[in-house]
Amino acid sequence: MPIGIVTDSTACLDPADAQREGIAVVPLKVVIGEDTFVEGQGLTGDEIAAALKAKKAVSTSRPTPEEFLEVYEALAADGFDEIVSIHLSAKVSGTLDAATVAGKRASIPVTVVDSTTIGLATGFAAGRAARARDAGGASSSMAAAARSAGEASTTLLYVNSLEYLRRGGRVTTVSAFVGSALAVKPILAVRDGAVVPLERVRTAAKAMGRLEALTVAAAAAAENGFDIGIQHLAAEEVAQKFAERLAAALGREQVPVDELCAVIGAHTGPGTVSVSLTPR
Repeated sequence: MPIGIVTDSTACLDPADAQREGIAVVPLKVVIGEDTFVEGQGLTGDEIAAALKAKKAVSTSRPTPEEFLEVYEALAADGFDEIVSIHLSAKVSGTLDAATVAGKRASIPVTVVDSTTIGLATGFAAGRAARARDAGGASSSMAAAARSAGEASTTLLYVNSLEYLRRGGRVTTVSAFVGSALAVKPILAVRDGAVVPLERVRTAAKAMGRLEALTVAAAAAAENGFDIGIQHLAAEEVAQKFAERLAAALGREQVPVDELCAVIGAHTGPGTVSVSLTPR
């Protein structure tokens, strides 16, 4: 019984990796002014950053249930008997709700999984489902593997300003930081599916140092190894230097660095550097 795997574009999967793993990706959208862009189809991080810096109206939208259903039915037509659909936290997006509605209407069983995380960690969770499938696991074990990976993940973000997150209401208890947002460099974390303020640091250099220390601590707790990746929005030099220091601290040749996916970058703003670590 072949089982299909679906995720959304905020998982930040490289298209080649998604194809190799047999994971279908449903895109979210970014709206800049009156123009709507499908994530993964031409919109660059630099364009997102420029629009935000220019104070243009930037928003995002989830896929509709109909868009999910189209993907589910295409997989059914390709011969899949079941689907496991893994998505970013329901606490930060309605994407999971749309997938759930579509799953109830699909012609084959769909198990919808809340990864309880965001970004690359959701991609790692989808990858865990693919490994479980390839090992002969049923949809229940695939869903459990994805759910466990998401819950065990560490996702940390350094942002230049909380202003962009405040606009979209994407940070829990953001008022604790807003009063001094211009005077501090915030470090955020994903906790129980929500993006929350973690620490306030006075300089960017100290913030990156804390990001490194927190990541190294998370890696030390991952007894069987881990997957890790760094992402950024309009902060490539900072991200690359961070990756070099982190690789040295972890005893690795390198830590991958990629551009942050457009939908997340639209909310976190220019200068964001994030790191995701998922135990194996």
